Amino acid sequence: MASRLLLHDLHAAAGATFAAPCGAELPLHYGDAAAEYASARQGVGLIDRSAAGVLEVTGRDRAAFLHAMLSNDIKALSAGRGCAAAFLDVHGKVEVLLFVWTLEDRILLVTPPAAAEKAMQDLDKYLFSEKASFRDATGELALLMLAGPEAPAVARRLTGASVPPDAWAHVTATLEGIDVRLVRGGGETGEPEVWVVASAGAGAPVWQALVGAGARPVGLVARESLRIEAGTPLYGRDVDASVLLPEIPSAHLVSSTKGCYIGQEVVVRIRDRGHVNRHLRGFLLDGETVPSPGAAVLSGESEIGRVTSATWSFGLKRPIALGFVRRPQAEPGTPVAVRSPDRTTPATVSALPFTR
Repeated sequence: MASRLLLHDLHAAAGATFAAPCGAELPLHYGDAAAEYASARQGVGLIDRSAAGVLEVTGRDRAAFLHAMLSNDIKALSAGRGCAAAFLDVHGKVEVLLFVWTLEDRILLVTPPAAAEKAMQDLDKYLFSEKASFRDATGELALLMLAGPEAPAVARRLTGASVPPDAWAHVTATLEGIDVRLVRGGGETGEPEVWVVASAGAGAPVWQALVGAGARPVGLVARESLRIEAGTPLYGRDVDASVLLPEIPSAHLVSSTKGCYIGQEVVVRIRDRGHVNRHLRGFLLDGETVPSPGAAVLSGESEIGRVTSATWSFGLKRPIALGFVRRPQAEPGTPVAVRSPDRTTPATVSALPFTR
């Protein structure tokens, strides 16, 4: 049985229709996905991200240990800063994508839904004499994300605190007497983002305060349009353990100046002396049919890739998709086709993001 979000009843009261694409019941929409999309593009939308996994890392060696494990520079993060990073295997393939938030006394790792426990087990295999401890804190926090050009202003109006400009930097604040943490998002929607993080028990009043300030709840249908238009790969759908890190847009995930980390040798070798044989790209499709994940991408009669995510783009008014395509056909503007069970649709390879 699918788990439910902390705020399931509030979503239901707001008219949500639910689905369970990742083992948790998520709001698909609240009756008007196009209007929800518009709120995030033009004003401010509110997305419940509480299905994400959370790992708490403590101990005096926590930063040094994670620095040796993850693809980004963890040692450089003072309290109040953060980054996005990847944890790779020794072959440079992606075990998980995550966000790192550094606090005074601990580091929080925010993982995709249902990925925290495996990430903890995989990291723990490399823990020997270092003074670092992991704890699965999934479900202990309400993770609410404001997205849209008005997101920073709404957060500031409610808390009196300004959100730092750098991705994943964060500050503590008070919202209607409730302790919260304001975290600058990484732009997965293509818009300014502010995560408002509170204890699980305080999630409902924080949600209600954000809605009362004008934030419109945004469901998964609109969120997928925002995400795919922004060219943001989703772990578990566009990225998994079969994907080499250099096959996806990864500049924000990697430090080129830090020391060794697991999989670094492969990443550096590809960067300096080689290339990958496929790339994650966008596809602009003709017509109105959204292909299913797994649909074949064709060049003539030859299969050259697969669709990984697809949606109706409310901004472009047409179907768009993410997927992998072989290097010779990866140049933006290349004509291709996408084959579904009942049709083959002309398409064009697109650079990411689709919209800027």
